[in-house]
Amino acid sequence: MCKHILNAQVSIRSPCCRKWFDCVECHAEQESHPLLQKFEMIFACKKCKKCFRKDAQEFEEADEYCPHCDNHFVLDALTPKAAITVEGDDVRKDARMIKDDRVKSKEVRRDMFDPDADADKLG
Repeated sequence: MCKHILNAQVSIRSPCCRKWFDCVECHAEQESHPLLQKFEMIFACKKCKKCFRKDAQEFEEADEYCPHCDNHFVLDALTPKAAITVEGDDVRKDARMIKDDRVKSKEVRRDMFDPDADADKLG
């Protein structure tokens, strides 16, 4: 589980020590030597658990998918945005979160035959 990439879809085999890592930072934290850079990269898809090779010199948009299961492993990096929300259960199951518990005032219903409304004016 990589702490640098939130949704890592593949593991990459390092050419120097032949170990599997989720990202370059994981290799730098666990190993004492620098990462050997090569153009041929070996990936292991985390969805189908199969390995495949990609040439980094000729990396195209079609190469962003696993050749075995078509898992899209090149994902856009998203910065989390701060938001203030109210956490609660599903409103369809329990509507107490949105229910207004304040006491409603009694509506004064007036019509033209109500003697109380015009009692002060008659006299």
